Amino acid sequence: MNNSDSYIPRRLPLVAAVCTLCITYPNIVWIPWNLERLAEGEEAGFWVFFAFRMAWFYGLFFFQLRYNLRRIGNVSFVRRFARNFLYTLAWCAVFVGLSYGLPLLGVQTGYVGNILLFQFFVACLLCAFIGYISVLYDSRREQEQEIERLKIERLQSRCDALVNQINPHFFFNSLNGIQSLVRKGNDDDTLSYVSQLSDIFRYILQSDRKGLVSLDEELEFIRAFRHVMEVRFKGKLAFEIDVPAKKRRLRLPVLSLLPLVENVTVHNRIDSDHRMNISIRLNDCDELEISNPVYPKMTPPDTNGTGLQNLRNRFELMMHKEIRVETDGATFCVTLPLTDEPCES
Repeated sequence: MNNSDSYIPRRLPLVAAVCTLCITYPNIVWIPWNLERLAEGEEAGFWVFFAFRMAWFYGLFFFQLRYNLRRIGNVSFVRRFARNFLYTLAWCAVFVGLSYGLPLLGVQTGYVGNILLFQFFVACLLCAFIGYISVLYDSRREQEQEIERLKIERLQSRCDALVNQINPHFFFNSLNGIQSLVRKGNDDDTLSYVSQLSDIFRYILQSDRKGLVSLDEELEFIRAFRHVMEVRFKGKLAFEIDVPAKKRRLRLPVLSLLPLVENVTVHNRIDSDHRMNISIRLNDCDELEISNPVYPKMTPPDTNGTGLQNLRNRFELMMHKEIRVETDGATFCVTLPLTDEPCES
């Protein structure tokens, strides 16, 4: 981070003005007493030197603070104070010379000797302190931004890893489908299957560059997937999609529907006696409900059971929301929260 982006450098003239008023407060308070001591005709010279004193201290603070912020890096406070002391000493020497010399020329300066050195010492300490605090603040902000960047990258990596776990699972199931069609010798169904499968894999491959997608994109993907499933199960699996067009702009993590539909085919019997109907609808709370009847297989499915958990993790990472899974033994239903917020880059 550039120090010029922090608060103090952007408000440097104001900070210098405030410091000037604080350090010259004794001179301001002493104005009435100094005016009483002036002889006739000396008042104009007094006010000129008073303005010069204010401008001198303003210049001291402005340039010394800028020197602290631009030229002095992240050094210890003692080293910073030592550099400021030398810088201030030079300004003090010139000002003291003017304060003693001008009265000899007839210009009354209103110089208060017992506090001038104290003023310059306080100015030195104040500049060193402000510069040190500013650098510490900028360093803290850089650390926080770096931590936030690493956190986002870590979450993105975790999300990518979860998405990538979907691809091999679907890939092997798809190869099994092609193998089954080839064995049956149905060339038309095989070509149709491969054509729709290419659209599906194109969407899956592009998902690596996406986070949240519109519900419309996911439903278009499911349409291609439905064709593949209908070919694979010979009309024994059907989809019922009931989502109003005006609600399809709502968003959800990419590839949210694939593991749910895949789970239906993995965990249930789908045959002439157990025709499967997958319902995808929007409820009154603008949540997407995916439900299906339960026809458990006679033998446990060959799966590691990570699909639903991965989906749960992706919703927590990308939307900070939880999915709901409900079943009464006859119907299995998963409810996905949706959002109208755009995907964060």
